[in-house]
Amino acid sequence: MAVLPVVKYPDPLLHEKSKNIEDINDEIKELVSDMAETMYAVEGVGLAAVQIGKLLNLFVIDPVYAGGTEKDPVLVFINPKIIKKEGFIKEEEGCLSLPGVFISLKRSVRTVVRALDLEGNEFEMEGKGLLSKAFQHEFDHLHGTLIIDKVGKLKRKIAMRKLETD
Repeated sequence: MAVLPVVKYPDPLLHEKSKNIEDINDEIKELVSDMAETMYAVEGVGLAAVQIGKLLNLFVIDPVYAGGTEKDPVLVFINPKIIKKEGFIKEEEGCLSLPGVFISLKRSVRTVVRALDLEGNEFEMEGKGLLSKAFQHEFDHLHGTLIIDKVGKLKRKIAMRKLETD
């Protein structure tokens, strides 16, 4: 396991669309392990593969945000799809690839994701509140979308200034 560097904006990789994983092999399992260690090291809620330089449809989420404990294994989502969204809430959101930037975004209150686990088994998971927001945030990363892409020019300009001063 290794803590990997997090890709930061304005790296163009962050705006690339990730590709499906065809084979869940030892390399993917090691990548998941590295992603988990990296996420915990930088105190993230979740982490998408693109954020460590891999254009793969894969993200991990801290199990604590799904009602688990720190001793539970990291939640792994391979080739995820959002299959249901309900309600809306507007809250501030940050991103490990945009350190220090927080933007108020409208997100669904409840989200259901379908994905594969590390054994290749399909599963569905419902997320409410912060978990729902994490699902949507990480899913956006897999499609090359950042939180600053979801706001107008003025808010984006303010966010860019924050990045430049840090």
